[in-house]
Amino acid sequence: MNQSQYNQLFSFIWNIATDVLVYAFEKGDYKKIIMPMMVLRRIDVLLEPTKQQLLTQKEVLDKNNIQNQDPILYNVTGYPFYNTSKSTMKTLKSETDPLRLKMNFTDYLNGFSRDVQDIIDKFHLRQMVDNLTEAERLGSIIEKFTDDKINLSNKPVKDDNGNVLLPGIDNHTMGTIFEELLRKFNEENNVTEAGEHFTPRDYVKLLADLAVLPIADKITDNTYHIYDGACGTGGILTIAQDRIMEIAKERGKQVAVNIFGQELQPDTYATCKADLMISGNIRGFQYQYGAEPREYIAFDSTISRDGHAGETFDFCISNPPFGTPWKEDLKKRGLSEKDKKKFTDSRFTVLDREGKELSFIPDIGDAQMMFLANNLSRMREDTALGTRIVEVHNGSSLFTGDAGSGASNLRQYIIENDLLEAIVAMPEKDFYNTGIGTFIWVITNRKEERRREFVQLIDATEIKTPLRKNLGEKNCETTEEDRAQILQLLMDFKETPQSKIFPNNEFGYWSVKVCRPLRLAFDYDEERETEMCKKEKDTAACCEVMSFVKLYDRSLDKDFNKLKSLLAFAIRQMESKPKKKHLDLFLKYYTKPCPEAEVVLDSGGSPIPDKALEDTEIIPFRYPNGIDGFLQNEILPYTPDAWIDKTSIKTGYELSFTKYFYKPKQLRTIEEISGDIRAIEERTDGLLDEIIGR
Repeated sequence: MNQSQYNQLFSFIWNIATDVLVYAFEKGDYKKIIMPMMVLRRIDVLLEPTKQQLLTQKEVLDKNNIQNQDPILYNVTGYPFYNTSKSTMKTLKSETDPLRLKMNFTDYLNGFSRDVQDIIDKFHLRQMVDNLTEAERLGSIIEKFTDDKINLSNKPVKDDNGNVLLPGIDNHTMGTIFEELLRKFNEENNVTEAGEHFTPRDYVKLLADLAVLPIADKITDNTYHIYDGACGTGGILTIAQDRIMEIAKERGKQVAVNIFGQELQPDTYATCKADLMISGNIRGFQYQYGAEPREYIAFDSTISRDGHAGETFDFCISNPPFGTPWKEDLKKRGLSEKDKKKFTDSRFTVLDREGKELSFIPDIGDAQMMFLANNLSRMREDTALGTRIVEVHNGSSLFTGDAGSGASNLRQYIIENDLLEAIVAMPEKDFYNTGIGTFIWVITNRKEERRREFVQLIDATEIKTPLRKNLGEKNCETTEEDRAQILQLLMDFKETPQSKIFPNNEFGYWSVKVCRPLRLAFDYDEERETEMCKKEKDTAACCEVMSFVKLYDRSLDKDFNKLKSLLAFAIRQMESKPKKKHLDLFLKYYTKPCPEAEVVLDSGGSPIPDKALEDTEIIPFRYPNGIDGFLQNEILPYTPDAWIDKTSIKTGYELSFTKYFYKPKQLRTIEEISGDIRAIEERTDGLLDEIIGR
């Protein structure tokens, strides 16, 4: 389908809303009608040629009391779906009575096979029929969608001589139309979700190339499985499938490719499932006698309900949602936000090299790293190809989360296990609904020998082609030439201004707590003692100790260790011994921090840290001599009494493209600035005299 034909089809469908639904429905409801009817007609038109044959076969099966009719009827239609009602959408449009039309259309919907029923339910089509009937628009919209001027089938319409009158619509084009309609409907109504679950097709092609081309020479006669845990309308799956098939064909290999996915949004899931059924890409819908159907495209949240539990794949390619809270996933498990640590799932918890539990559970406000952890759990260890993961993220996945947090732990696991092949920084404004830059993670458990223990960072922010007209926020695209340039940078694996290569430990660091000793001086003040007696309860014992201390030599006031000995002696003289809380009150009201005072020691003779002086330092793994070197060079010269709390040491990982690809903005020259000043002076010449009336 060329661009002109695409534009005509898109305009025709868009105009159905303005022609038929205007005044009868809110603009915000247009997409809830147009999208389902478009998908329904796409299925309906494929069943038209075999309608009579199917009805005849159905009658024979019923007469012979055949129970499992699905495989036979699928064979009649040539698709993993059928409709046993006597109607088609074209025959329904001839009905003029609104109530009979509703009754016949409902019977028509009820005649579909089980998987189409799932699609109908996700689209809420039966409720839509009620609404259209009430508004007296059902007949009009059926008539529009069965117009001979459009073809929603995946097969072309030809004349008697075999000439193509209307081209067929493949899965990619259908997905593009669906998402473009969704984007335009939402823009018309100031809804910001357009593009939320849609990856532009030029971007998808890059993802497929990054997944497949680097290992093209390893494709063999085999069956490959592709998975997308946030599959939207299925564009990533089908484009990656086509890419593998194309590469295999070029190399004379015989391959089969099965695709698997999961999607949360009902309308998107329904569209994806319908198109994959139509294109024959889901073999799992071809039911066998006595066998349960396999859920190739699962519905629901990938995070809280794993639709492919325990399964592994050759390729995992995803564009998960950015900055989306996962509170609802917690609720589905019966948990609140404060209980997120109780969110148990083997996909999000592993054992590190020392056998300790490593949790990948991130902050509640963003679930994108959980999709990456989900993909990691899908990696195949028993094949020569292993698994390649290609996943899109925003910048936060590179650095958010302190050492020991779920996000940092996930980066640690990926890098320490030498799984991270590369990260590609993409241009800003490459998506429809956001101007932010995105980053493509390329992960594999079968690194080339030359890549082992290294990570490649690629700055592709300037590798783009401007669009002639913006599409929402999107003002550029990644053309075939752009993709080739990015792939070349990846496959060359060389240091260039756009490609940097680092050892794995470049991105690791220790987070350590730097302590300084507590230094207290004795600080008796009658007013503070009075304040204590007013504010605190049961202070008599504390005051009694204090009265005893005041009898002794005040020269102890800057050595709290000797003062503590005196306190212990005083306590032994008392009949009613003070409790710990009384001693705490003593510290609070009768002492003060003093840099000149002696260090306060604990019962074992070790310095007690001053909480107010604690600090946290980040020490890179590659710092000379590690933590001890940092202490000697960066801390002790300035604070000689400091030490590092060994129990506080945590390992963290982060990546920073700005650090490695920072491009300082060129400062303006003196001549340029002087020229601007002279120009301003010329424009304002005489203005002051005019204002003050000289």
